[in-house]
Amino acid sequence: MLYSPVVEASPEERPSPRMSGPALMVIFGASGDLAQRKLLPALYNLVQKGLLPDDFTIVGYSRTDYSDEKFREMARSGVEKHTDVEFKEDAWQSFAQGIFYVAGGYDDASGFARLKARIEELDQSRNTGRNHLFYLATPPSVYESVATQLGQADLVHPAEAKCWTRLVVEKPFGHDLSSAQALNEHLLGIFDEDQIYRIDHYLGKETVQNILVFRFANGIFEPIWNRNYVDHVQITVSESIGVEQRGGYYDKSGALRDMVQNHLLQLVSLVGMEPPVAFDAKAVRDQKVNLLRSIRPLAAQEVGQYLVRAQYSPGELKGERLPAYRDEEGVAPESTTETFVAWKLEIDNWRWNGVPFYLRTGKALPQKVTEIAIYFRRAPHMLFASADDTDHLSRNVLLIRIQPDEGISLKISAKQPGPAVKLQPVNMAFHYGSSFGSTPPDAYQRLLLDVVLGDGTLFTRRDEVEVAWDRVTRVLDGWKMQEEQAKSQGVPFRLPTYEAGTWGPAAAEHLLGLENQRWRKP
Repeated sequence: MLYSPVVEASPEERPSPRMSGPALMVIFGASGDLAQRKLLPALYNLVQKGLLPDDFTIVGYSRTDYSDEKFREMARSGVEKHTDVEFKEDAWQSFAQGIFYVAGGYDDASGFARLKARIEELDQSRNTGRNHLFYLATPPSVYESVATQLGQADLVHPAEAKCWTRLVVEKPFGHDLSSAQALNEHLLGIFDEDQIYRIDHYLGKETVQNILVFRFANGIFEPIWNRNYVDHVQITVSESIGVEQRGGYYDKSGALRDMVQNHLLQLVSLVGMEPPVAFDAKAVRDQKVNLLRSIRPLAAQEVGQYLVRAQYSPGELKGERLPAYRDEEGVAPESTTETFVAWKLEIDNWRWNGVPFYLRTGKALPQKVTEIAIYFRRAPHMLFASADDTDHLSRNVLLIRIQPDEGISLKISAKQPGPAVKLQPVNMAFHYGSSFGSTPPDAYQRLLLDVVLGDGTLFTRRDEVEVAWDRVTRVLDGWKMQEEQAKSQGVPFRLPTYEAGTWGPAAAEHLLGLENQRWRKP
């Protein structure tokens, strides 16, 4: 491995972290897994790192009947397990003084009246600045109810011009284009667009944010970031588990909705977008939307040509036997829900015309990996025709590893020492751990801080959500047509399968094989 030298910045040279002002955050669904495993630990970490004020105020809200003290005990358990800073008793006691709880239903006006009274009381007794953040860590089925109740309780509009009120909405944001549009219409009938923060935690990952820095802060890459030099792009988001206890939920969703519509298309937009005029929320999101609009929309009859879907069959995964997807608890015996998707995606614009973007995601694959591989075109003239295995060595690959082992590497060819011209691939690599002496913080820390600061750059806008759903819904329509055609012919429709613990069905390899390419093995 070749590593560039790292020059450690002195404390005086390091940029000052962004410190937020006072605020009060309400977590709807506070007794759930997301709040306990991600949100509360992230808030604790931000306070301990000095990025949120010591007296930051948190109000949990859910149907479970807890007291303040009981909720603090639950919060402590989650923070102790998942904090990335040292857990200190005195620091916890200080943090816990700002944690409160209100019990109520999500369509219960009396519960929201109690919530409003508690917020007004805390605005008086604590330093909140009368700034309010509402976080929907609930099932999507209650998003509209919560927003409606917030509006009816008069909790939407800031108390003063200098104050703010913001709403964070978790994925999934809709089930298809029409449901996403309906949810947007409902929320925008209560909140303004600049109050709504649609969160995708992938955008909070340090390496994802580094894509734009890597592209636009380094003059050597952007000039070759186009169809003249890039042969194709591969984006893989693989999971090394099955559906586990989420079979009932997953069977109504599938890999396309669960991963492609949000995570993978967000990565496509960052890799493919044009340079923004400024690094601010509007400019960055404008360019992301432009890129998503350039994705070639598929007619229903074209879907089988550009996409492969499949389900996992029984297999060995991490030393354990995994059942077939259809045999998982909560999954319908005749389910046609996909656990694997591969998509040959075409972008119709000047920069990327003719450069396929290959997307791949699935459950029960050999490794948990998220990575982007940029494959550059071969050199136009091979000078070293007599060297061994030149066909394999002549392609440069830029690898952006998002998880695990976050970093970026560039594969190049070099001559091995010795009298013969023998080529060997080597990597020039940057890794967060070795370069900065630490691992990146959890994505939710960055995203929560951005919401409090009012920075929407890493959040999705209405038009961004809807154009992504438009492209995905066209695929869903094509799949529905395939199933209906089989039914009309009296043929049972079954998806192709792949053995759990492998990299997917053979058809996914054929998707690349048409262009004499192969999926990268992480």
